[in-house]
Amino acid sequence: MSREQQVQNCLIAITEVLQDAGLWQSCAPTTAAFESQEPFCVDTMTPEQWLQWVFLPRMQALLDAQSPLPEKLAIAPYYEVALEGAIPARAKLLHALNELDSHFEHNA
Repeated sequence: MSREQQVQNCLIAITEVLQDAGLWQSCAPTTAAFESQEPFCVDTMTPEQWLQWVFLPRMQALLDAQSPLPEKLAIAPYYEVALEGAIPARAKLLHALNELDSHFEHNA
């Protein structure tokens, strides 16, 4: 299986965890929320919103366009801190994010 196929499978798994946990939203955040200059749009979106509305679509667009994937990616550490302990399916989501990160070189 190619790295791209592995990443695609991870994106699907992350989407399924969000949907199964009831964290998938049918309405997008406001246009202004997408204009944030902060990493992960921390000032305008929840961590789950950023995954659904920013990260997943951008990664899918790279795959669809057969563009090079980032060399480095490590988003799971942010989510280990950002997700509240009581969030539904927190452990499953962190597992899926760590699996995705495993296909990329990590920043030291």
